[in-house]
Amino acid sequence: MKLTLHHINLVTEDVPRADAFWRDVMGLERPDHGLPRLEKGKGYAGDVAFLSDGAIQTHLAQKDMHAAFRAGQVVNPVSRGHIAYRCDDLDAFLAHLDANGVPYSDWGDQAVQGWRQVFFYDPDGNVIEVHQVVPGAETGPDT
Repeated sequence: MKLTLHHINLVTEDVPRADAFWRDVMGLERPDHGLPRLEKGKGYAGDVAFLSDGAIQTHLAQKDMHAAFRAGQVVNPVSRGHIAYRCDDLDAFLAHLDANGVPYSDWGDQAVQGWRQVFFYDPDGNVIEVHQVVPGAETGPDT
């Protein structure tokens, strides 16, 4: 049940403006591989820009206060943003959350093709994502 930092999701009202800032001022670049494929018909259809420092991705997502409602979920990952970890055994991690009494929203692949995602809150209300790439998923060259 190893976790590794995968991305930081920042929410914005203006994706092109944020994208320009993070590229021009912070020096991040658009990666040519390793990008998720969004499932825009399953709850969240906002714009997203994907950037990276070469190791960790930064996702700049259009703010959507109603994404969780449309997806039938409790936790909304694009209302304030979130930090995301990739996991090698999501079922074991979910058992760990259950054992610690941490409720979560299981988004499955509603947001990203080929990823199983869960979202939950830390004690201060910060949203955390943990996801696993689904074995054998057809996600194409940009997983």
